[in-house]
Amino acid sequence: MVLTYSVTSFWSSIKLLLRRMPTVTAASRHSSSRLFNVPIFTELMKSSFQLQNTDKNSKARTGTITTNHGEIPTPVFMPVGTAGSVKAVSQQQLVNDVRAEIILGNTYHLYLRPGMEELDQARGLHKFMNWNKPILTDSGGYQVFSLAANRKINEEGVTFQSHIDGSRHIFTSENVIDIQRTIGADIIMAFDECPPYPSDHFYARTSMELTHAWLDRCIRRFHETESKYGYEQNLFPIVQGGTFADLRRQSCEFISSKNATGNAIGGLSVGEPEEMMYEFTELCCDNLPADKPRYLMGVGTPWNILECISLGIDMFDCVMPTRNGRNAMLFTSKGVINIDNKKWEKDFSPIDEGINCHFSHYYNKAYLRHLIKSKEILGLTIASVHNLGFYMWLVMQARERIITGDFMGWKNEMVTILKTRL
Repeated sequence: MVLTYSVTSFWSSIKLLLRRMPTVTAASRHSSSRLFNVPIFTELMKSSFQLQNTDKNSKARTGTITTNHGEIPTPVFMPVGTAGSVKAVSQQQLVNDVRAEIILGNTYHLYLRPGMEELDQARGLHKFMNWNKPILTDSGGYQVFSLAANRKINEEGVTFQSHIDGSRHIFTSENVIDIQRTIGADIIMAFDECPPYPSDHFYARTSMELTHAWLDRCIRRFHETESKYGYEQNLFPIVQGGTFADLRRQSCEFISSKNATGNAIGGLSVGEPEEMMYEFTELCCDNLPADKPRYLMGVGTPWNILECISLGIDMFDCVMPTRNGRNAMLFTSKGVINIDNKKWEKDFSPIDEGINCHFSHYYNKAYLRHLIKSKEILGLTIASVHNLGFYMWLVMQARERIITGDFMGWKNEMVTILKTRL
């Protein structure tokens, strides 16, 4: 079914708004499938998300998303494999030690390198990297917009310069869908603009309306094309609206009307205070369909994740466990460790006996500190695998606590523990 929508009056206003839109600078930003057995849909595909348990004392819930590459129990954390690799972690380690159920790839980086020709010849990212579980790709929008001085936005899309060689490219709603068809992820994201924090109401509204217009074009292109590799893909739209309640509600209503397989919440964790992030996460969860998975993009710390699970979020991704691990920060079941500190020099106890990750039991703190101080590559791998294993353990513990009915008491205790600096 071809989507129809009225754009005449909208585009006359959006063109004026775009001309008045301020330039996003680095300074303004720094404050900081279709699923199995799913019939053809009228807007986007019907969800196969199965909601299984709801916590009686919060909005936390458990469920299962089914894709052609397997089931994803929720709540879930997705390790970030930006360019087809989770930094310093092998696919075997992701499966056997981290126990990841789904990973994330980045459209912008994969488009530039290795490029679409190579991924097409490989028959998609799954085969290219030999990963047999689900993959989600973002649209590349955030990376493009973060280029600031090296990009230009208009209603057609975004023209930008490659950070690799300075070559010029354009992302539009249509070619971002085409690119993600070639990458072949199970879940693909609509093209959006992520406004910086802080933004005024005018900018946030303009950005949101542009994101909505781009979404309609993404949906149309998604319907016009097919999966290239014999399995189905799912398109998730993204809620925007900055830190303005009226805009967030408006965006949730627009996104909900598309009846997508799942819905994402963007534009948070970009420098706003934690309490504000929680406020707008809860607002979005309250205004998005309960029978569809909710994905909070780019979040966050372990305590952020627990708080947002309590507000109704099902899916998370963040570079924090691997990036912080490579910089000597370990998240553990007893609190945060800076393994660089001298206090760990002669601590021969396991990194963390409290979680179900083999690396965390096998290696001791003194040895890991030695590797990090010596700049040994193995140290980066141990820290990254441990942190990812910890994140997986945390969301699975949350799932079990929701099922057994004592999530909130456990969550409140854990948030205090997880913030402790050891």
